[in-house]
Amino acid sequence: GASPNYLDVGGICVVNQKCVRNHVVNYAFARRHDAESKCVAVERMLRVGDVLVNSTGTGTLGRVAQIRHAPPEPTTVDSHVTIVRPKRGQFHTDFFGYMLIRIENEIEANGEGSSGQTELSRSTLSNKLEVTYPTAIPEQQRIVAILDEAFEGLDRAVANTKQNLANARELFAGCLNAKLGQASDYVELSELAENITDGDHSPPPKAESGIPFITISDIVKRTREIDFSDTFSVPLDYFQALKPYKKPRVGDVLYTVTGATLGIPVLVTEQRDFCFQRHIGLIRPNAGTDSAWLSYALLAPDAFSQATIGSTGTAQKTVSLSVLRAMKLPKMTLAQQRKIAAELDEVAAKTEQLALIAEIRLAALAELKQSILARAFSAKLTKQTATTVTAAKAPALSTDTGEVQPSRRWTLKRPRRSRSSRRKNSRGTRSKRTLRQWTLTTSKRWSVNC
Repeated sequence: GASPNYLDVGGICVVNQKCVRNHVVNYAFARRHDAESKCVAVERMLRVGDVLVNSTGTGTLGRVAQIRHAPPEPTTVDSHVTIVRPKRGQFHTDFFGYMLIRIENEIEANGEGSSGQTELSRSTLSNKLEVTYPTAIPEQQRIVAILDEAFEGLDRAVANTKQNLANARELFAGCLNAKLGQASDYVELSELAENITDGDHSPPPKAESGIPFITISDIVKRTREIDFSDTFSVPLDYFQALKPYKKPRVGDVLYTVTGATLGIPVLVTEQRDFCFQRHIGLIRPNAGTDSAWLSYALLAPDAFSQATIGSTGTAQKTVSLSVLRAMKLPKMTLAQQRKIAAELDEVAAKTEQLALIAEIRLAALAELKQSILARAFSAKLTKQTATTVTAAKAPALSTDTGEVQPSRRWTLKRPRRSRSSRRKNSRGTRSKRTLRQWTLTTSKRWSVNC
């Protein structure tokens, strides 16, 4: 693609990297290009059968999606997306799309450049990557028919898994609001804290070994924990020279105050020496405030809304210490705080358990896709093998324990037919199992009284 001249309205549709996800094109994230000021060549306009390949950035490079249906309007791509167009008469168009999905991992591995700035050149995509395929169009069509049916079931399983996860998080959010909504009065955060500060504003000296230095990239949003695996270190004397209230201790609550990660509270639960950057705030609760309860109060939508509204800046929003200190939180007794924190701990643990299971399941489903594709492009794919591979590797969830169990709980079969319809089967054979009604176990047995 080319670099567009962007418009808010009018012009033509421009697909970018955000549009290419999960092997489909989502035009909701597209932007507009002024085609009058900068013409777009005909060959850069999207057609049915084109395959789009994200060609820039760690985490996005290599993502593949095919245009299976005509775009809703004249559409092109920006400079971060490459159009791969099949040769006429050589491929069944849908087969060509599956062929590139099959090498998605290899495409990603061929990106070049530094971390975060990796790029995939058109010459690498054209000349370095190899594919194998049957030359007979009828064979390509046969494979597409099998893959379409198998992937329809897998996509449904993915959607169900994501919905189960969303339901679990909604349950936690509902309980959080219900518990904190019991308060009849509110106080400023400064009245609940012994001290509120942030990290050192000067660039810290780095050392090969020493004390871990935490940045906002080390904060795991989903679990609200610190990932110490890839932090850099500062000298011991730098850490020792910090004011005592800038050295985190058990019971403190860290709070991200900058950028896209704004508003994540992290409860310090482990006695470990570390320090942190200025984009992270530190709240040290006073004797009348429970630390766990405070972290939940800061996690609540109302607190996040206050932080967002009070943030300033253009390129990167930041919550100042004065805004943080003035945030209004529920006023509760210490006994009430501890009771609510214990109840929310239980709900949070179950939610995290479900999130972990969902991650395992989604990874397994992605692996299944690649397994089925590998068979398709090694001439080993039939309807029966597609179903067998899926049934053998599918993970299942036991809702009683939250543990991953053997795959017996996944059903891969058509609905039972009536006796009369079975008698009409002249061959007298049993119906083959398919993926049409892939049934997922769900989290219905998780329940919490809020």
